[in-house]
Amino acid sequence: MCLILFAHDCHPAYRLVLAANRDEFYDRPTAPAAFWEDVPHLLAGRDLKVGGTWFGITTTGRIAAVTNYRDPAAHRPHAPSRGLLVSDFLRGSMTAENYLSELAENSPDYNGFNIICGTPERLWYYSNRGGAPAPVPAGVHGLSNRLLDTPWPKVVNGREALTDLLRHSDEIDADALFALLADRTTAPDHLLPDTGVGLERERLLSSLHISGTDYGTRSAIVLLVGRDGQVEFAEQTFNGGAQPTGTTVQRFRLAG
Repeated sequence: MCLILFAHDCHPAYRLVLAANRDEFYDRPTAPAAFWEDVPHLLAGRDLKVGGTWFGITTTGRIAAVTNYRDPAAHRPHAPSRGLLVSDFLRGSMTAENYLSELAENSPDYNGFNIICGTPERLWYYSNRGGAPAPVPAGVHGLSNRLLDTPWPKVVNGREALTDLLRHSDEIDADALFALLADRTTAPDHLLPDTGVGLERERLLSSLHISGTDYGTRSAIVLLVGRDGQVEFAEQTFNGGAQPTGTTVQRFRLAG
């Protein structure tokens, strides 16, 4: 993922409200969200190049998502895939706290990443460019390609839009969250971060929905987890344009 906006334990009807965009090169082969044949209780898209994923949930309530930490000067092309961090957690049974504590010992092997994992009741966050693993406090949060809640324009604008939607909605509509994620407005130059990719690239990457010539938003994901355990998972897929080329919707109740 390259943008994750989420409200954790701060809405009377929902334990978790999440809206996220995955940005990737258009030529990287990808399978849309589905229950995996080899792990039938795991719902996620799939990176067909390496086999991992960027976001997923299981029917037992395990949740995980990853974003890259943008630092091109330190990028190592042969480092392990960060998407496997998500699928490994979803396949396993370790608590998020123990999983991230163990991961922290091996995290220098990876290029920069942020990972959020846990359950709708208790989420944890860790970055191998930040501090130690820590629980995510209740509230509205945003994560892009820096640390959690770093005030990049897309994170600030996304959090404000999600907060406003939650404040005025007793029942959250997935289409409203997709509309939020579809914002293609670029940030003014004086608000852009300098991450080493150049001004033109910073402009392109500053919008919530990205449409570049070879890179952009490949999928948008909405996850709603009610306090009654009811789950709605919806994904829109894209291929370089503003209009989705496919839509997936799954609804189920968490086991137990």
